[in-house]
Amino acid sequence: MGFRAAALVLVAGLGLWAQPGKNGYLARCVGCHGEDGSGGGHGPGFLNLKASRAATRAQVSEVIRNGIPGGGMPAFALPPAEVEAIAEYTWGLKTAAAGKEAIVEGDAAQGARQFAAQCTGCHMVRGAGGILGPDLTTVGRDRTPAQIAAALRGGKGASMTVTLRDGRVFKGIAKNQSPFDLQLLGADGTLHLLRTAQVASAVAGPSLMTPVRGGIGDLVAYLRTLREPVGVAAGTTVGPGISFAEIAQPRAGDWPSYNGQLSGSRFSKLDQIRTSNIGKLAPQWMFTLSGAPGGLQTTPVVVDGVMYVTSVNEVYALDAGTGREIWHFKRLRTKGMAGDAASGINRGVAVLGDRVFVATDHAHLLALHRATGQVIWEVEMADYRQNYGATGAPLVVNDLVIAGISGGDEGVRGFLDAYKASTGERVWRFWTIPARGDKEAETWKGNALEHGCGTTWLTGTYDAETGLLYWPTGNPCPDYNGDERVGDNLYTDSVVALDPATGKLRWHYQFTPHDVHDWDATEPPVLADLDGKKLLVQANRNGFFYVLDRVTGKVLRAEPFVKKLTWASGIGADGRPILLPGNEPNAAGQRTCPSVAGAANWTSTAYDGRTGLYYFFAHESCTIYSKRAEEWQAGQSFYGGGTRNSAADGGAKLLKAVDIRTGKVAWEIPDIGGSILGSGVMATAGGLLFYGDGRGAFVAADAANGKLLWHFNTGQNWRAGPMTYLADERQFVAIAAGNTIVTFGLVRE
Repeated sequence: MGFRAAALVLVAGLGLWAQPGKNGYLARCVGCHGEDGSGGGHGPGFLNLKASRAATRAQVSEVIRNGIPGGGMPAFALPPAEVEAIAEYTWGLKTAAAGKEAIVEGDAAQGARQFAAQCTGCHMVRGAGGILGPDLTTVGRDRTPAQIAAALRGGKGASMTVTLRDGRVFKGIAKNQSPFDLQLLGADGTLHLLRTAQVASAVAGPSLMTPVRGGIGDLVAYLRTLREPVGVAAGTTVGPGISFAEIAQPRAGDWPSYNGQLSGSRFSKLDQIRTSNIGKLAPQWMFTLSGAPGGLQTTPVVVDGVMYVTSVNEVYALDAGTGREIWHFKRLRTKGMAGDAASGINRGVAVLGDRVFVATDHAHLLALHRATGQVIWEVEMADYRQNYGATGAPLVVNDLVIAGISGGDEGVRGFLDAYKASTGERVWRFWTIPARGDKEAETWKGNALEHGCGTTWLTGTYDAETGLLYWPTGNPCPDYNGDERVGDNLYTDSVVALDPATGKLRWHYQFTPHDVHDWDATEPPVLADLDGKKLLVQANRNGFFYVLDRVTGKVLRAEPFVKKLTWASGIGADGRPILLPGNEPNAAGQRTCPSVAGAANWTSTAYDGRTGLYYFFAHESCTIYSKRAEEWQAGQSFYGGGTRNSAADGGAKLLKAVDIRTGKVAWEIPDIGGSILGSGVMATAGGLLFYGDGRGAFVAADAANGKLLWHFNTGQNWRAGPMTYLADERQFVAIAAGNTIVTFGLVRE
């Protein structure tokens, strides 16, 4: 049976093969789009159902009538009846296998048995199966019956056999190849990152897929039933790859989590790049995330020579030595979002075993295969139509993936979730906002409790020795009007210490009780061991630098780190702020310092345990805060007031190094430029501190004294933190500048 005959059997729908429509298509369209719509000599195919220009029958008619201005397709001035006949025929070619109009002859049950026997070694369905071939979980939704049948008859894509100069031989699929490098997915599922100098020969061969000779109709009947995205993947196990032990104690050269180490220190032991040779640092490669919003906030994660970077609803896997793309996962952005998630923010991924975990803008958590980007499982954490979103990088602890949510100015009820890395099943949820009747609800007198915010959008930290998970929480809502939430408003503006296995609260500390200035505590909670003490340190948005006992939560030290601080005179022996009068927002507007952006913010901080110095950005600024009555509404923010700049107070930004033994500033770099938002910092054993300044330069300073040693102007605004890693036995430093990942390394002699 030829291809066109097969299409007749597999795609025949009502009116599809009406002769006028077919004749009109063959006369006017076949030269550009091909007989079956897959493309011709002069134009593209239109069978990509995932990204279709005409997604409805009416849109097909419109494209035929009007053409595609600027796209090369002319308009057709045809009688309406002829337009509709061609559109009917074309729409039939575009009908997905799962569609009601698609008529498929075959036994789906027999096809399922045939698929299990012949295809699961290479193809994944609902998180189970092989990775050499495409994921078929939604093939019935994404492909036409004719496309499926054609693929079964003859596999597309060549295999490749690579022989290295040392005699090793690999056979698999080339994910990418250039005159300089080759990324090969081996037949055993191993990813090989090769350089041309290593390769003796690379020979293309036939497809690894054996053409199906019989039972095609049955297979198509089964595959058309595959239409729903994977949810919880029952029965799957985390495959081989990076273990949690290698995340908790990173291998030399890896950066396996958002902060590099689970302690949140952003300190690397790598020292190839150091104060004595920093002048030889130069750009090595760049990778632009095409179409991504400007101002990426992702911190790259690097494991086994592969770098994972994100934009909103996108993950790229790159060869960390060359920047070459290995795979790309993408979902369309969700419409109708509110808050930060609507602006296209994503801060990165977590990894474990053969998986990479990422949150979407609409608060779904996904597990992708590290070698291919195929979806293993996907779960909904919350309903985005209730203003929930997700922007942060997840955190892996043992066999769980911990993920928070955003919507902290939109009146959601905050929580933190833990899911099985193997299946996506939820293990526990910790509510940062109590329910009515809970003891903690006594700290919420009024009507705001159900929409109290306290979101968990910044990645936390973990200490294997204490067995505790530490997570910072956001502000209460409405942000500036506390009239309907009288009390401390637990657990907002806090750090909570949880049992990672159960989510049970061990202790909490609230930095700013009854916050009316939007001073989230979502600044990095960094774990430090010093002089035999287990500490948690944070430069808080409210202007105080805190040192806590991370076993008990007791405040050991709290010192102001900015001069412009009007709301409190200090932190008392009980750990509570000593409030100053005249700082509550009012209808006319009340000046208070720090500003709404904070004396510090979420951007990365760093700690060097050798010196006891903690590095962070600080901001000397004030804001005029006002309040108003407001009711929560879906799709809208829930501020209960507003803010405006206090122009007379300026807005100086500084980089500070604080000695955590004393809480005093050891040194500072003034006039960093820009707002408190920016790149954050990263420290290394080479004695260096890396950051992006407010004027677009990537900078290296001496971590001991703040002396500026090196810079490179990118001309970009910073929103992401720097990191460092090894690839090809060389140390690289990487950062997202605008929508481009830029890496630096020493110039080779």
